[in-house]
Amino acid sequence: MPISLLPNNDRRAFLLTATLTGVAAATGTAFGKEDPWFALMADTHVDADPKKEARGVIMAENLERAVREILDEAKSSGLPEFSLINGDCAYLKGLKPDYETLRPRIQPLLDAGIPVHLTMGNHDDRGPFYDLFPEARNPDTDTAVGKHLTVIESQKANWFLIDTLQIVDNVTGELGEKQREWLAAELDKRSGKPAIIVGHHYPQYLPEGSDARVTGLADTVEFMDLLLSKPWVKAYVYGHSHNYGFKEASGGIHLINQPPVSYLFSEDRPNGWLKANLSGDGMAVTLRAFDAQHPENGAATNLPWKR
Repeated sequence: MPISLLPNNDRRAFLLTATLTGVAAATGTAFGKEDPWFALMADTHVDADPKKEARGVIMAENLERAVREILDEAKSSGLPEFSLINGDCAYLKGLKPDYETLRPRIQPLLDAGIPVHLTMGNHDDRGPFYDLFPEARNPDTDTAVGKHLTVIESQKANWFLIDTLQIVDNVTGELGEKQREWLAAELDKRSGKPAIIVGHHYPQYLPEGSDARVTGLADTVEFMDLLLSKPWVKAYVYGHSHNYGFKEASGGIHLINQPPVSYLFSEDRPNGWLKANLSGDGMAVTLRAFDAQHPENGAATNLPWKR
């Protein structure tokens, strides 16, 4: 059952091996890479107008640059096991013309043989998204959970792509009870391998009784309690803040805040994409900043599994 964007030459094999909620991605093994790598993007914010500019950035052109750089990296490192855009694929309201501009700009990845996965952010809309990416739809989870969900069983870890979109063009994110139940069940089926969770919104803990605005996950406590209850969960990867960095949650879960492909909220922070390498005992994350002079560009952060 198609749940992701796959190169044409991989589709027959995919249809033979896919489960209802996952795909065994063997690309890294096929290319003989001991430590497979992954191309991680977030917050592309592509508008219907490919020349649309926001905060001094033309979003579609930045995505085109990221795609070119991933393909250049593949020349020396081999093909990544997959690439992904972690939410806010569209500019503001997830309109169909936005996705019409987005789709051809990620097509070169597919043409090169690289699967592409996309998650939902608060500026996306599942309906128009599925109109342009019908092969990404999973009717089982769409009906049972009402969310866009994917499990990828890769060589060194299992990836769980969640959907934190609550209301289109509203900053707050949420999994909701049904999605948390789905995630718990899918995690329990795959307890023998490290688990990496990928979602758009960041955890946000607020004091009890606080009336502060929720800009991250409204159900942060329930979500993080779930992750902490599963010792094989090693990391949560998110975007949304446009502020690249790393934290560690209590219990040793790595929190990886992706840089935006598009615009920045603070000029001193980097935009770009991440190259992630997995080994048997951890992950190395390298920033590919668009600003070659940025002090963090090219720096690798090693994240050993601690649980």
